[in-house]
Amino acid sequence: MHHTGTKTLETERLILRRFEIEDAELMYRNWASDPEVTRFLMWKTHENADESKQIVEQWVRNYSDEKYYQWAIVPKDLNEPIGSMAAVGMDESVDMVHIGYCIGRKWWHQGYTSEALAAVIEFFFTEVGVNRIESRHDPRNPNSGKVMMKCGLTYEGTLRSSDHNNQGICDASYYGLLKSEWDSRK
Repeated sequence: MHHTGTKTLETERLILRRFEIEDAELMYRNWASDPEVTRFLMWKTHENADESKQIVEQWVRNYSDEKYYQWAIVPKDLNEPIGSMAAVGMDESVDMVHIGYCIGRKWWHQGYTSEALAAVIEFFFTEVGVNRIESRHDPRNPNSGKVMMKCGLTYEGTLRSSDHNNQGICDASYYGLLKSEWDSRK
C-alpha cells in the first residue's frame, strides 16, 4: 500500500475532510450525543461536548501519520459535519483496510453514508493501492449492511458472539470487496 494520509474527497453532495478542533461541538450535537446513533457502536454516547473535543483533538494529532484515515462527512449545502468515516483496522500483509462509519440520525436514509463510503472505497483502491476493503455490523443493525451492499461489498458471513458494542457481546456480519471485483464493475 502507498499511504497518503487523510485527503479531502469530494462527491456530488459531500466533502469528506479532516476533522478540525472546531468540529467538536458539531460532532457532539449532530451524532455523538445520540444514544440511537451509538447503539451499535463500540464507543459510548458522549455526555458532553468536552468529551467530543478530546476525541477530535486526538484525531487531529493522528493526522501526522500517513497511515491514519479519518474523515468528517460534510454535506456541501450544510457545511458542517454530520458523521464520520474511518479506516478502523488495517492489515498490510494482505493490503486490507476495515472501514467504520456513523452518521447523525437526522441524516439517516438519505444516501449520505453510501455516497461517502463509495468515495472512500475509490480512494483506497486507486490512491492507496488496497486489495481488500471490509466492514462489519451487528446483524440487529441491518441498515448498516445495506450501505455496504449498496457500495458493492459482498456479504461473507456472520461470526457468532465475536464482537462487542454498546449492546454487549454480539454477532458480527462481515462484508468485503476486492479490487479486482471493483475494477470489473467500473
